[in-house]
Amino acid sequence: MEEEESRELVHGKENSVEAKLELTVDEVVEGYVGSFGFSQLLHVLLVSFAWIFDSQNTLITIFSDAKPAAWRCKSSFDHSTNGSISSSLCMMATTASNKAQTGPVCGLAAGTWEWIGGNTTSTIAEWGLVCDRKFLAALPASLFFVGSIIGCAFYGRLADACLGRKKTLLLACILTFTTTFITSLSPNVWIYALLRFANGFARSGIGICCLVLSTEAVGRKWRGQVGQYGFFFFTAGFLSLPFIAHPTRTCWRNSYKIISLLPLIYTFVLVAFVSESPRWLLVRGKNEEAVAVLEKLARLNGKKLPDNLQLIIPSEAKMASEGQRDAAANDKTQNLWTVKWAAKRMITIMIAGFGVGFVYYGIQLNVENLNFNLYFTVVLNALMEIPAVFVGSVLLSFTNRRLLFSLSAFLAGVSSILCILFSASSRGKARADGSGGSWPQLTIEAIGFMAASVAFDVLYIYCVELFPTNVRNFAVSLLRQALMLGASLAPLLVVVGRLSPSLSFVVFGAFSILSGILSLWLPETRNSPLYETLEQQEDEEKLHCLSSDLRGVELGNEKKVRL
Repeated sequence: MEEEESRELVHGKENSVEAKLELTVDEVVEGYVGSFGFSQLLHVLLVSFAWIFDSQNTLITIFSDAKPAAWRCKSSFDHSTNGSISSSLCMMATTASNKAQTGPVCGLAAGTWEWIGGNTTSTIAEWGLVCDRKFLAALPASLFFVGSIIGCAFYGRLADACLGRKKTLLLACILTFTTTFITSLSPNVWIYALLRFANGFARSGIGICCLVLSTEAVGRKWRGQVGQYGFFFFTAGFLSLPFIAHPTRTCWRNSYKIISLLPLIYTFVLVAFVSESPRWLLVRGKNEEAVAVLEKLARLNGKKLPDNLQLIIPSEAKMASEGQRDAAANDKTQNLWTVKWAAKRMITIMIAGFGVGFVYYGIQLNVENLNFNLYFTVVLNALMEIPAVFVGSVLLSFTNRRLLFSLSAFLAGVSSILCILFSASSRGKARADGSGGSWPQLTIEAIGFMAASVAFDVLYIYCVELFPTNVRNFAVSLLRQALMLGASLAPLLVVVGRLSPSLSFVVFGAFSILSGILSLWLPETRNSPLYETLEQQEDEEKLHCLSSDLRGVELGNEKKVRL
């Protein structure tokens, strides 16, 4: 009887003075919101839509900066004979009159030949970026990725320390629309290259914020799959390019005008429905706003949060709530590089990212050196990304991240090197209709690109799981910088590949294999929680390692006893 009375007394006190239920964001998501319900699905779809125009702006140069497939000698009309005569200077260098030619135009006098399709089909045709000016053709694409490198640092810092993920995404979309449209008005190659640099800077924040916003709203077992969903939209954007570029093939400027519309629509229609990351809000000391976001997600899932819920605030957020927010924000970058394990991890993943970015974007930009129809080859590569994303999503649910990434990088590298066996046989067979390539080479290239796509996608998920909330956006931005640095060198190799396709394939393969080897030094993150601060992650990982060692000792002792 006395025990029952004491229980009733305690119960009454709890009702009168409602105790706070202190939980982490992970515990709230797993226990009350749901790991991945309707609200998170809707959130992920709204966020991931931005990947479409991120892809379009990144890869549009495959068409806008492509070398025209063929040229012909100009014909001048002779009124005295009422007939057509070819330019004698051009005829001296060729034997096919005004028929389509695929050979070099170097040495021909200016004005004696013309590109088939006209001079507005691409930037190379319009500004004569051939022969002694051929390396200028790689400048806009390279500067685009250089702009992305600088933009990644800017947006990563902005999203972690100031604006948050949602507002940074909004800013990136507005700047992407502006720079894309203005690019279509470029008067010369130098202004065009400068605007591509600005466009690369503008769009670099899209992928960072989309990935982090998606993964921070779901349970731990869904992070890998959700991260892959965004890449489906990236693939959709890639796949849409041939269908945009083909109708506008007579004027490359129209392609830029069309792809500038999507970020404008997204800014005014969809961004308003995107929720801020509750993890970021918590780290910034905005406890009530974080709870409000979680309540919204739970309500759409048909669930309800406890009335006495109190989110556990990491030490850094506590400092922020006590008026030290600016000091904490200014120390974020320093923390990542001054903590030894985090710095080693970041350097390793950046070097691996450099190789993957070089291969992933290089293979896409190098399609013109396969001697196939450009539109067909791009569609094929884009279609290969679909099974790559699907396979990556399935494998991430039960495979270790490190193993999956390294094997994908190895396969991409080996496939690139194998393309050398068929590149020699296809040289000299190029035709104006793009039908002179090697089908075995195209098949191996497609397999290699699919493997590179898997490695590219998995590396992003891997990076998200390797670092805590207070530096996660910054870490992803550094990875993206490394990817873009590799991508910035790829256009130069593509230009070299026009002279020696074998060399480009060897370099792509070597960098991919190197990335796969480096990843073996990274820790495994499958089923590990998302930590909030560097200090918390360091303590938890040390505790996990200690418990693993103790288990190993206990198992060893058990075996000795049995013996």
